[in-house]
Amino acid sequence: MTTPPPAASTAPSPSASAAPPTGHLLSVRAVGKSYPRAGAVLDGVDLSVARGGTVGLVGESGSGKSTLARLVLGLAAPDTGAVRFDGQDPYRLRGRASRSVRARLQFVPQNPRGSLNPALRAGSAVGFVLAAQRTPRAERTELTAELFRQVGLDPALARRFPRELSGGQVQRVAIARALATGPDLVVCDEPTSALDRGVQAQVLDLLTELQQTRGLAYLFISHDLAVVRHLAHRVSVLRHGRVVEEGPADQVWDHPQHPYTRALLAASTGRTPPPAPNH
Repeated sequence: MTTPPPAASTAPSPSASAAPPTGHLLSVRAVGKSYPRAGAVLDGVDLSVARGGTVGLVGESGSGKSTLARLVLGLAAPDTGAVRFDGQDPYRLRGRASRSVRARLQFVPQNPRGSLNPALRAGSAVGFVLAAQRTPRAERTELTAELFRQVGLDPALARRFPRELSGGQVQRVAIARALATGPDLVVCDEPTSALDRGVQAQVLDLLTELQQTRGLAYLFISHDLAVVRHLAHRVSVLRHGRVVEEGPADQVWDHPQHPYTRALLAASTGRTPPPAPNH
């Protein structure tokens, strides 16, 4: 079954409304990663995310997207190549320097409900992060309420348990939790794939608004080019651990060059793009 694109938004896509930001915040160069049973999961991957910009990382399940996200977040080290965040190698940092970089790198998961403790109220997900940041106890409640407001939630919802919230509300709690450290880069791993079409568009609009107000950069992971185009300045297409196409989002959308990109576009929109030159 073909997945429809998100509902139309009044906000133009970043690639259409303005030139993408410049200056690399994240730089991935010739990165490779293998596992004993899976073999080579990533092979010579290059990727850059500009300050305040969004790169959409697109590919089917098993293409290596989640492995690359783990390397960017410092949860695993590459076997070859280099990852640099704001010019630093996060794998070589220790102590306070390591904690500072990790605070500037945050994550929004595909299944936020599964990442929240069902026995704790939604506000605790944000409160624990603020506590880890050594925010004084007296300030945490108001800061949690402010973060809820920033993601479009009534602060009263902080007193509810995750099971009492809708899927869209839980995803907004996960976004508020990611914002609690004041990050510069947020890795979003299929953050709208479990949401229905209307809520999907609302969450994408929220991410766009937060980028504009907070200067966030995103690495936005998805299998759906239609979703990625809504938010991304640039797109990288990953297949079998290799980047097979990369470029401005509108260019990849309107004039895909690689057969695999064309297949992904057809799967996400139902339309067949015109033939690419030399294919």
